Amino acid sequence: MYKVKCLNPISPLGMELFTKDYCVVENTQEADAILVRSASMHDMELPDQLEAVARAGAGVNNIPLDKCAEKGIVVFNTPGANANGVKEAVIAGLLIAARDIVGGINWVQSVREDPDVAKLVEKGKKQFAGSEIAGKKIGVIGLGAIGVLVANACNRLGMEVYGYDPFISVDAAWNLSRDIHHIDSLDDIYSQCDYITIHVPLMDSTRKMIDADAFSKMKDGVVILNFARDLLVDEEAMEKALAGGKVKRYVTDFPNARTANLEHVIAIPHLGASTEESEDNCAVMAVRELRDYIENGNITHSVNYPDCTMGVCTCTGRIAVNHRNIPNMIAQLTSVCAADGINIMDMINKSKGDWAYTLIDLAAPASEKMVEDIRRIEGIVKVRVIK
Repeated sequence: MYKVKCLNPISPLGMELFTKDYCVVENTQEADAILVRSASMHDMELPDQLEAVARAGAGVNNIPLDKCAEKGIVVFNTPGANANGVKEAVIAGLLIAARDIVGGINWVQSVREDPDVAKLVEKGKKQFAGSEIAGKKIGVIGLGAIGVLVANACNRLGMEVYGYDPFISVDAAWNLSRDIHHIDSLDDIYSQCDYITIHVPLMDSTRKMIDADAFSKMKDGVVILNFARDLLVDEEAMEKALAGGKVKRYVTDFPNARTANLEHVIAIPHLGASTEESEDNCAVMAVRELRDYIENGNITHSVNYPDCTMGVCTCTGRIAVNHRNIPNMIAQLTSVCAADGINIMDMINKSKGDWAYTLIDLAAPASEKMVEDIRRIEGIVKVRVIK
């Protein structure tokens, strides 16, 4: 029986995918696997038997990735599962920024009890006039699952779309409309676009990428949309850009004590993926990833170990090995198998940074001695008998 701990409420559509071989537990220290959405795991004591953590969403800044890797705990996320929900939120933010709809709604609420409200509306509506987005230029920074959808949607709305992503995948490129201008330099996005929307992961290389230098290259009155991560934008520089008129509006899905109090900021309470459909999709993908890893040893959409899959095992035995990415590891693993007199039927090894993962299909079940011999190899983190 595999024990699963849910640190946040998970959609029933996902939980229903667990078979009778799984049970949900309350005590984290009993868990073989963890499902999480936004709960922070950085101060959590991770149990030794924990095999995997699945984040029902894309961002994993609430999970200690290095700590998990060192313990052989594979961390999954669900890229693309909430992409349509975020895309729709971005389009809503785009329209709200172009037309002062929120200001108009709030003003109507302030005069709604006046018996002449209809006349007041006709007189007062001009103060909330905006501009249309058709024909305007928008720069989409990051053409992953969400960025591609946003770019294509803006193109269909009549905007001139500039996309930037030096690492665009083949799948994303195929899904991108041929009308999108693929730009090689961020400077071209900054200098040409009326609207800029960010869709990149938060990493050391992207932290505060929208900074004072970036603002200096932008058109006056530009609108910035951030539905990715708050720390992608240097908020001190943003405050100055808003005050000086360089930025007309800043639409952020990540309000905090600073941005929520700035004029010309449209602060949305992290609603990008807050749809029933997105939560269902993320939960279903997360549970499928967990099950495939626990039952078959396959890794799909991991953020701290390499993706590695051999399908369902049709051999007599299969072992999974989490280890450091160091030389001579494969030779040592095969030597142990040979010493135990077990023939290797198939094998795959993948690496990702400092970490690697090996799946080995065997002609006979792995013996306890063989597993212990593998554990004693320097650099081995975890050995698991799948079958």
